[in-house]
Amino acid sequence: MNDLRVRPPAVAGQFYTGDPRQLNRAVQEYIDAASLPEDVRHVKGVIAPHAGYTYSGTTAGYAFKALKQLPEKDRTVFLMGPAHRVPFTGVALGDYSAFRTPLGDVPVATGIVSQMLEEAPFYIAAPHAHGSEHCLEVELPFLQVSLPRFRLVPMLFGEVDPQEVAADLLDRLRVDDLIVVSSDLSHYHDHETAQNRDHRLIKALLQGNESGVRHGEACGRAPVTALMEMSESNGWIPHLLDYRTSGDTGGGRSRVVGYAAIAYTL
Repeated sequence: MNDLRVRPPAVAGQFYTGDPRQLNRAVQEYIDAASLPEDVRHVKGVIAPHAGYTYSGTTAGYAFKALKQLPEKDRTVFLMGPAHRVPFTGVALGDYSAFRTPLGDVPVATGIVSQMLEEAPFYIAAPHAHGSEHCLEVELPFLQVSLPRFRLVPMLFGEVDPQEVAADLLDRLRVDDLIVVSSDLSHYHDHETAQNRDHRLIKALLQGNESGVRHGEACGRAPVTALMEMSESNGWIPHLLDYRTSGDTGGGRSRVVGYAAIAYTL
């Protein structure tokens, strides 16, 4: 994968500010404002929302605070999220050397991406799927503030069996690697209905009930269930860190989106 291009930001100035200083300060404030239970240590993965920071940044801060407390090491982050804009079959990895944000370039683990593309048929390059997609991009500034040294494996889920992806990743993960899943919860119900539906899904997730999650309304159901499969195999424990809706963070309450921060610990 020589002479690869850098994927430019698609939603800077829309989902989050394009000004580097303002962005760094905002992300740091979201993380600093979060408080974690004492038993959230040895984090192996997190689930975080991907809406505009005005709405979901507070909840995202909890997930990334869980990562920021980890020891400083060279890490590979497998960042998984659902494709919203381009339909395709498989998991799109792109063909990039880095993902650019206003805070700088996030290097892609190109060697790992090449191996994945060569070794499993459900991995595809499909850079066109990444071009305008927001779900991975909005997590990157949080990762840049949380983790001093990491390389990225950008995994955009189309139509694919999450169990196959989970089985493949279990063979690839090294001890210091991390899983980050980007997903919002229910969309465009009134506040009370959204809370009821989201709490059912969260309960299923915390109980390891994949069927309950698949029948919920999270847009990232596929990568979430892939993470659940991996957690069951590795003995990881899920912890709910924060839940709220856009109605809690400045939007109206007639049509809201739900957000949760969840950490998986060893």
